[in-house]
Amino acid sequence: MRLFIALNLPKKERERIYRAARKLREEEMPVQWLEAEHFHVTLKFLGEVRQDGVPAIEDAIARVAGSTKGFTTELAGFGAFPTIRRPRTVWLGVGANPELRCLKQDLEWALGDVGFDSETRAFHPHITLGRADDRGGAGAFRGLDDLMAAMDFKGNLRVHTIDLMRSHLSRDGTWYSVIAKARMASS
Repeated sequence: MRLFIALNLPKKERERIYRAARKLREEEMPVQWLEAEHFHVTLKFLGEVRQDGVPAIEDAIARVAGSTKGFTTELAGFGAFPTIRRPRTVWLGVGANPELRCLKQDLEWALGDVGFDSETRAFHPHITLGRADDRGGAGAFRGLDDLMAAMDFKGNLRVHTIDLMRSHLSRDGTWYSVIAKARMASS
């Protein structure tokens, strides 16, 4: 099964983000926009994992969560990877405060102990809003930078659980389910 570790957002915050991104969805751009129920912050993509490997992952996540106090991080700023002129991913930014960076690093170490390679790319926490393709060719994203700069969204994410998620791929698209939740230490 295809697994990843994430921070899920409360329904009200997902809906606020979805409403704030309406201007983006209304533009004629070659982007497949995600529905609000799919919004999350990915901490680590694990890939294909056998069922018998899941308990060790759950234990690693529970150890990290149990030794980490809950915290709050900011949600703000729209952007795109790799560039705003030729994006593959359109996103809302998540503040990479010290608590979130430490949580990410602790998860990397704990998962390294159960056989997962550490991530080598820089950590850029975000909430994926849509995935772009090359259908539009050159100029398909003209004006996206100005549009995003004019959009204003501020929110907070209260981090109190870490979720082990499963990604289900089908003809109708991708959907996610929570395999396990680990509650963080009281703050």
